[in-house]
Amino acid sequence: MTAQTNDIPPHGTHPNWQWYAGTAVAAVLWLLLYRQLIPFSEWATALFPVARNSHTGEAIAFFLYDVPKVLLLLTLIVFVTGVLRSWFSPEKTRAILSGKREILGYPLAAALGVLTPFCSCSSVPLFIGFVSAGIPLGVTFSFLIAGPMVGPVGLGLLFGLVGWKIATVYLVFGFSIATLAGWVMGRMGLERYLQDWVRELNANVGNDLPEERLTMVDRIKIGLDQLLEILGKVWIWVVIGIAIGALIHGYVPEAMMLRIMGGEAWWSVPAAVAVGVPMYTNAAGVIPIVEALLGKGAALGTTLAFMMSVIALSLPEMIILKQVLTLRLIAIFIAVVASGILATGFLFNALL
Repeated sequence: MTAQTNDIPPHGTHPNWQWYAGTAVAAVLWLLLYRQLIPFSEWATALFPVARNSHTGEAIAFFLYDVPKVLLLLTLIVFVTGVLRSWFSPEKTRAILSGKREILGYPLAAALGVLTPFCSCSSVPLFIGFVSAGIPLGVTFSFLIAGPMVGPVGLGLLFGLVGWKIATVYLVFGFSIATLAGWVMGRMGLERYLQDWVRELNANVGNDLPEERLTMVDRIKIGLDQLLEILGKVWIWVVIGIAIGALIHGYVPEAMMLRIMGGEAWWSVPAAVAVGVPMYTNAAGVIPIVEALLGKGAALGTTLAFMMSVIALSLPEMIILKQVLTLRLIAIFIAVVASGILATGFLFNALL
């Protein structure tokens, strides 16, 4: 996608007021659709000849809620970042966040993640928007890790389950993992492992037209072009990833996990992480599993490591990220985050 000097981008010659009105109508429609996600998923699930509280019913409801939610978030965030990046080219953004200011970017991104009530797949749209806007890759990873791992919903539920002291320690560890992992990955210079189309997107935006010549309608068109390009590349993988997550969500093997996490063996922590990565749920969904496991004698550190791996390193999230990151970069991301999760699990088991 490039901004052409004489025709930016080719969406017809409608008067400016039509573009503004269309954008306003689209925003209202987006909000109405987003507010109907839960009623829609419950209504659509009821159309299937299965009990709502059965494993299959849970999987169907999860899929019908999460797919439109993630696609709506992706639509909004990619469009908005596309408009914003017409003011801030990747080079300008990287210049703003370079040097000492980049150091502040890691904890700020992690703090944004803590305040954002998204699961791992819902955080991916923001991650894609940040990457396409030219924000340093390590900073974006700090957000991607913190968002699902230590979001407000999970922290609130964890506080009610184990008390404020453990919830606070969990917050500190989760925030530290997100900040340090982002910093480590930022120092590794991993931008070359982004998918080719992402690097080309960063290289081409607004290159052919001086910024001062862009009108607001031009910027809206740039945002629309970015939306169509990115959504067209990743939507099918969003559906596939969440479909896999829904199947796992509906059939959580609680008994098997208890056998792994109830023992005192050193390998219980890495085994819990290995079991948690293929699964997918949000913080609100994993807390009841954590409560059941703790109630049946599972070790706290092992259980928290499992919780972190489920919501920060889920298989569906990796499937969606594959459209933005190469397999090598995904492997590095998993290794860095898993190392922090393992350290947290071992430390909790040693102290408590």
